[in-house]
Amino acid sequence: MGLLQKACDTYDFHERFAGLMREEHETLAPVSHTLTRADAEITVNADGGFVRAVPVDKTAPKILIPVTEDSGGRTSAPCAHPLCDQLIYIASFHEAKHRLYVEQLEDWAGSEYCHPKLPPILAYVKRGTVLFDLAEAGIVKLDETGKPDKEKLFICWRVTGLSEEENGPCWTDQSLFRSFVAYYGARRAEGAKAFCMITGEHEAPAKQHPKGIIPFNGNAKLISANDASGFTYRGRFSEDWQAATVSYLASQKAHNALRWVAAEQGARVVFGGRTFLCWNPQGKEVPRVTGAFRRKGASEEVVNPTEYREQLRRTLLGFRSELSDDAGGVVIAAFDAATTGRLSVTYYNELQASDFLQRLHDWDAACCWENGKYGIQSPPLWQIVNSAFGTQREEKGKAVLKTDDRVMRQQMQRLITCRVDRARFPADMKRALVERASMPLAYEPSVRRGILFTACAVVRKYDYDHKKEEWEMALKPDRKDRSYQYGRLLAVFEKVEADTYQQDEKRETNAIRMQSVFVRTPLHVAMNVEQQLEKAYFPRLTPKSRGFYKKLIGEIMEQIHEFSDKDWNRPLEDSYLMGYYLQRNELYKSRKENDTEEKNDEHFAEQN
Repeated sequence: MGLLQKACDTYDFHERFAGLMREEHETLAPVSHTLTRADAEITVNADGGFVRAVPVDKTAPKILIPVTEDSGGRTSAPCAHPLCDQLIYIASFHEAKHRLYVEQLEDWAGSEYCHPKLPPILAYVKRGTVLFDLAEAGIVKLDETGKPDKEKLFICWRVTGLSEEENGPCWTDQSLFRSFVAYYGARRAEGAKAFCMITGEHEAPAKQHPKGIIPFNGNAKLISANDASGFTYRGRFSEDWQAATVSYLASQKAHNALRWVAAEQGARVVFGGRTFLCWNPQGKEVPRVTGAFRRKGASEEVVNPTEYREQLRRTLLGFRSELSDDAGGVVIAAFDAATTGRLSVTYYNELQASDFLQRLHDWDAACCWENGKYGIQSPPLWQIVNSAFGTQREEKGKAVLKTDDRVMRQQMQRLITCRVDRARFPADMKRALVERASMPLAYEPSVRRGILFTACAVVRKYDYDHKKEEWEMALKPDRKDRSYQYGRLLAVFEKVEADTYQQDEKRETNAIRMQSVFVRTPLHVAMNVEQQLEKAYFPRLTPKSRGFYKKLIGEIMEQIHEFSDKDWNRPLEDSYLMGYYLQRNELYKSRKENDTEEKNDEHFAEQN
């Protein structure tokens, strides 16, 4: 019951916001209330006379309406909401449903918890002119029998002619919310009580629980036991209540809080149909478990590993100063619906704030690499999944990788488990990334750059987890690693040929075309590519460039030849990607510096 307990704690701490509509924030529904969309608004005066009816814009925010336990989870069986409801309940053309609505509203209006808005609305409904007034306003059309064309039109109310405090819409009236909570609470208190497994107190139990907790999963319920003839609980319990007894009040608080957290801006992240939530019960800022470890608005780019570590350290200290262990910790949960009616918790964890922040910090410190103009970064979890399992598609004229929803949600949860629970990085995912990075011709240049960056970051993380080896993000020409040196050699071969291309020439180099074969038989491919360079490309370079590249190739081959000749042509290990990436970066950086020096020399010559 940890999830529901934390959800209740979240509601209790934020109860002051219940029923308040705040800009850029989802409304936290009070107990016995829910959020829904209205289609039409009817205004009546203090005497119950019709004033006007207007349609509600489809883009308007959802409104709060009071609901009973039964009406909040209604499906096909008739069950009226206490105040705002569908036209088929409010108008009299469907006698049975209309009677349910009127009887319930009469009971509330006739109780000691009556609100000044209720008698005018009840009087107007009893007059029976709802359909005529809506037709006159052009909101509905009536057929020859007097039935409307929009039976499920949802009606909300506004009352005028009362005192200044009591005038206005029903869906923003805090006193009306309190009135129904007190009225319905008194009605429920008349029944039997049971032990609540969330609060530990004896209270009126919930017979059914709210639906629509996660917007993406529609009406799926988190708690449900209405299958008395199937196998939902049979074989373990004889009655549904034996599985879990939850009080109505705790159920309302927990479900309303979860719905609020899931819909609150910045809290919900949906991948492959699975919703991942990460929040602090006291509302403190919490970094997303699926994204980079950084504060909102932080856009500082660093290219120096030391600066990157310092940036992570400052971020950790910043979060710790505001999110202490006394602030309720951090809750991480994942939700998915296998069917339209059942919502499951596929992952759940509670951590102290310090542990959670440290684990995110450690992940980003290990799983990171230089990402071109963006500096050193840790790839988001969704990018790792897309790079490992996605299919290349075109969106808005741009090539992107997209992963099947079923694969995406499963792999995202695996990575969250690795990041939050400090599990080792999955070997199969690392292997998939390395294989894709070794087949560049299968992807557009922009896509392959992302795959290469992600693969290097993941290999760095994998080696740290399994070998306790921390890769440096700077070129090490003397590194005693055969695969690393072959990766360097591949980068040099690619750069030699690329230097001979015209500015607008976009064909692939021989090194890139042969990369997938190079990984399997590196020495054989290296000899063939070098022969091609000698015949067709070295002669086209300047003597200075030709000498530089030949010297560099010789130095790399010396490193390779230090290994046994039996190892020269063995398949390469993952570290070749690191050598390739770092040597390639070094070559392009050197080219820019040389170009700058040449321009400065030319400028100096012109001045003299």
